[in-house]
This record gives sequence, structure tokens and C-alpha cells, in this order.
Amino acid sequence: MTDLYQSQRMMRNMRRAAMQRGVIAILDVGTSKIACLVLRFEGERLAEGNPALSGQSAFRVIGAATTRSRGVRFGEIDAMAETERAIRTAVQAAQKMANTRVDHVIACFAGAEPRSYGLVGEAEIEGQVDEQDVGRVLAACDVPDYGDGREVLHAQPVNFALDHRTGLSDPRGHVGNQLAVDLHLLTINSAAVQNLIYCIRRCDLELAGIASAAYVSGISSLVEDEQELGSACIDMGGGATGVSIFMKKHMIFADSVRLGGDTVTRDIAAGLQVPMAVAERIKTFHGGVYATGMDDREQIELEGNSGDWEKDRRTVSRTELIGIMRPRVEEILEEVRAVLDGAGFEHLPSRQIVLTGGASQIPGLDGLAAKILGQNVRLGRPLRVQGLPQAATGPGFSSAVGLSLFAANPQDEWWDFEIPLDHSAVHPFRRAFRWFRNNW
Repeated sequence: MTDLYQSQRMMRNMRRAAMQRGVIAILDVGTSKIACLVLRFEGERLAEGNPALSGQSAFRVIGAATTRSRGVRFGEIDAMAETERAIRTAVQAAQKMANTRVDHVIACFAGAEPRSYGLVGEAEIEGQVDEQDVGRVLAACDVPDYGDGREVLHAQPVNFALDHRTGLSDPRGHVGNQLAVDLHLLTINSAAVQNLIYCIRRCDLELAGIASAAYVSGISSLVEDEQELGSACIDMGGGATGVSIFMKKHMIFADSVRLGGDTVTRDIAAGLQVPMAVAERIKTFHGGVYATGMDDREQIELEGNSGDWEKDRRTVSRTELIGIMRPRVEEILEEVRAVLDGAGFEHLPSRQIVLTGGASQIPGLDGLAAKILGQNVRLGRPLRVQGLPQAATGPGFSSAVGLSLFAANPQDEWWDFEIPLDHSAVHPFRRAFRWFRNNW
């Protein structure tokens, strides 16, 4: 924990230095695409309030590029050299558009088997709460024994209580005697994050921050009321579907399902015996999850290049295509429902669900999701930010836009405070509980 604490602080300092120089790159390493945005920061005009809105006044997008992702499976790097080439391609194209060079990137990725823990800490204080008191109460949290091969990605205080007053987002400056904190800890597979760091460094770039794609998608897709009252963001990517739950403007749970849009494409390729590229095009232009009588008559040409004229000129009905797609989409949504049920999502006040990510654009998906998940469901697009090209305003860019907002105004985390040295080692696991069910 101590090493991680130092490395995260170093990355935070790097991010501040890059922002002072005025330019930083955002890198979304996905299974189907790698997106790079170059941000120019315009002074320290960070507005108060919602981090999503405050970030918008602080930067503008001056370069954007995407390239087809290679070497990434289930949101994790599988082939290092191919991923390195794809990252270089995206970053160089974004730099060319921005007409500037970037040395520092902030990256996000899905997958890596995220696990959430709810921790609690208490400390006695005297008089007014200051920075050191917050550090002491965070150090009092019992960090679980999350096992070898795991690393902490996010450690965010989501609620403070001072004496009998709860629901404080920042206790500094308040007067009281007993300070308590609820902390959300998110751990991931360390090999996945180490591979990403190594790959980015091979591209001659410095990593100035790293975040969960499920988290940053929620920042950009959920509106302020949804983040406040308790909502889930379902980020349906190519290789993984990220699930994040927000409450009181903080992420309180995250997980991922190792299924996504590419799984549906593979089913189409196998079912219709066409190449993956053809299956992807058919899914994009003709896909859906609800068949009507009209779809029996709509014929789709399966253009192939096998050299067999009969095979290359086949047609299928749209009903047949939907019959292949729907079972897989239902499976993804059933897995998401199991994750939400396990997190206790039904106990939150709002229970709004927002679907985003590239795979969320399948026609009829919101209606099917409402049936399976049994909640209010809407389709989410990322918040608009200055300078973002029209091509990058769709649901597939939720994590890239959210990462920009995270870069401009990150939420407080464990490593932003001075933790007493005698408390910075791993504590024995005593209790991790669903504090959001009890406190809100």
C-alpha cells in the first residue's frame, strides 16, 4: 500500500505539472478502439461544484484521433507490440491535429476484474478539522487483505460524519470532536495495470494518471441529479461492459462483465459464416433486438470475397439477424443485473440506469434493458466539452470525455492527504460493509 501511495502521489504531481504547462493527452485504451484527446488548459479557471461541469471551463479539446484497437481483449492488453503500435498511431494523429507535442497522458481502461470495498474509519479530533485530521481518519480505515496480484486503483472518501452530522463531502473547517469517514476502495488485477503502464512508457510517454473506464463513463454520462440520488452507469464497450454506481456525486461501487459488443459481432460472424469486418458492418447498419413483421421481408446482402459467387451473394432476413443478436444481448444484460443485485442497487433512492458505450447504440436496447433490469433506463451520451469534434460526441466516447473531466478536476483520493507513516501499511481485514445502504 505504501508503494502504491507514493506512485499515485507522483502521478498526481505529474498531472499538475502538465496542466501548468498547458497540454495533456487523454488515452482511452479499449478493445475495439483506442481514442486520444489532446487537452489545452486555459489557466486555473476551475469552477466550484459538480466536477463534470467544473472541468468544462478549464480546458478545450484541440486534438482528437481514434484508431482500431489491436492486441486488447476484454479491456486488457493481450499483445503488447500491437497495442503499442495502435497507441502510437492514435497519439501521433491527435498531436498532428493539435499541432503540438504531448509528453504526459492520463489513461483509462476496462476489465482487470475490479472489486469494490466499503471501509470505515474514525478518529478523535480537537476543535476545527484540518488536513492532518482527514489524513488520520483515512489512516484509521481497515484496509482489507485484497490478496496478492491486486492493486488499489481508486480510494475515495465518499462521506464524512462529524459528531452526529453525516453527509459532509468535505469536513475541513468544521468544528467537532469525532470524525468518521466512509471510503470506497477499488482494486484491480495488478498485471493488467502494469502491462498498460509498460506499454505507454514504450511509446515514450509519461503516465500522469490512471482511472477505471466504468468510473469516468459515469462522470460524463450521468447528470448531476443522477449522480446525487443513486444511479448506475452501464458502459457497454467492445470487449467488456463496465458497471458503476454513483451516490452523493461519488462512485460507491464498480465491476465489469467480460462480454461486450465484440461478443455480439463474433456471434453474427459464426452464425452467418461471414468475416468479422462484414459482421460488424451488418450489426451497425441492420442490427436490433426486436423483430417485427416487416423484418421478415427486409433482406440483407452478405457481401463476401471468398471467390465462391453463390456464397458471396447470399442474403438473410433482418429477423434472422435479430435472432442471432438478441440472446447474446440478453445474456449481457442478465450478467449486469446479477452485478447490480449483488451490489444492493435496489436500496438506492433513484435507481436510474444509464446505458452508454459504443455497444449501447443497438436499436431497441433501452427497451430490452428496462425489461431485464426492471428499472428506469435511458441512453446516455457524454456531456459536451469545448472543442470536441462532432464525430467524438457519441456514446462510444463517454469514457474519453469522462477522463478529460477527471483530469481537469479529480475527486479527492487517499493519496491527496498526508497519511501518518505508522498507519500507511496494510491493516488486517476486519470489516467491509455496504455503508451506502446504512448511511443514505
